[in-house]
Amino acid sequence: MKKRLFGNNIVPSCVYCTHSKKEGGTQYCDAHKTLKNGKCRKFDYNPIMREPKGMAPLKTYTKEDFSLK
Repeated sequence: MKKRLFGNNIVPSCVYCTHSKKEGGTQYCDAHKTLKNGKCRKFDYNPIMREPKGMAPLKTYTKEDFSLK
C-alpha cells in the first residue's frame, strides 16, 4: 500500500479535495457530491490545497538565559 504525504488516515474534507472549487468565498464540489457520514465516494486528497497552520508563538528569552554560570 502506498504511503501518502500526510499519512493514510486522512479525514475526508471538501477543503482539500481535488474536486473542490472555491469561487467568491463559496466552496463547492465540482463532482456534485456531499459528505455523508463523514465519507465521500469522490474524495481525492490533494496536499497542495491544504492550508498550513499558523506558526506557534516564539518564547521570550532574557539575558540570563544565555549566560554561563
